[in-house]
Amino acid sequence: MISIVVPIYNEEDNVEKLFYEIKDICIKKHYDYEIIFVDDGSTDSTFGKTRKLYPLTYVRLRRNFGQTAAMDAGIKIAKGEYIITMDGDLQNDPADIPLLIEHLEENDFDVVSGWRKNRKDTIMKKFTSRVANLLRGIIVKDNIHDSGCSLKIYKKECFNGLNLYGEMHRFIPALLKIKGFTVGEVIVHHRPRIAGKTKYNWKRTFKGFVDMISVWFWNKYSVRPLHIMGSAGLICLGLGGGCGIWSIILFFCGSKMSNNIFPPLLTVFFIIIGLLMFVFGLMSDVLVKTYYGTTEDQPYSIKEIKTNHGENQ
Repeated sequence: MISIVVPIYNEEDNVEKLFYEIKDICIKKHYDYEIIFVDDGSTDSTFGKTRKLYPLTYVRLRRNFGQTAAMDAGIKIAKGEYIITMDGDLQNDPADIPLLIEHLEENDFDVVSGWRKNRKDTIMKKFTSRVANLLRGIIVKDNIHDSGCSLKIYKKECFNGLNLYGEMHRFIPALLKIKGFTVGEVIVHHRPRIAGKTKYNWKRTFKGFVDMISVWFWNKYSVRPLHIMGSAGLICLGLGGGCGIWSIILFFCGSKMSNNIFPPLLTVFFIIIGLLMFVFGLMSDVLVKTYYGTTEDQPYSIKEIKTNHGENQ
């Protein structure tokens, strides 16, 4: 069974056409399927048009929480063995769904991300996307050309214990790769927007960059925050010790402290900052252990378990 999850927000002119395109391709390929539309607090007639569609699971959020929250809500109720996500603006082509499934199964991937190689967007949007992809390649290193493409397929177990927030839907492959899931990519179609207004703006770009830093930190130090905080603390303590030696040398050289107050101040500053960083690292280490001990999330994932019983055992 496959579950197609589509976050929608003020897409009154697109929801019906999108639904029937998804339904037609699923019927044509004889899939056992469910379609889940998550209305992220639409203020137009999206609800009125969508409630008449069948078969459809329709989730309506109380207000506009953002695309990531809407996607998370749909994923959590999905029943399919495979979960496919896509945008509600008709720019993703439902005809690419069989391509995603085939690429996933043929290569035994856990995730396959769509790559909009030939994008049908404005020059400004293309430029912003390319800059974001460049930064993501440097910081996150998920080896995905187009993480902003919502058209992706996942095995259901990918989302066990995974909660999405902010603009994290862009970085799901990176988060899953951290846990050892295999990620692939395939070129998909991208169509120009023919109705409705784009929801992307500079605020979403900024939030995406902040979340990118979060993913980087989670990848490097999610189970060992003391390594970065403690290392920074030791460096500051070392600098404080160096400034202390500098102050002592100046003192024995007959220099008046009133004329050279800078070295002692630096000594105190670096020592205090170093101690604080080290303490924060210890506290973060305790919080991480508490997090993994009280949630379903864990810093690793098991692909399979096999038990072999010999005939003589």
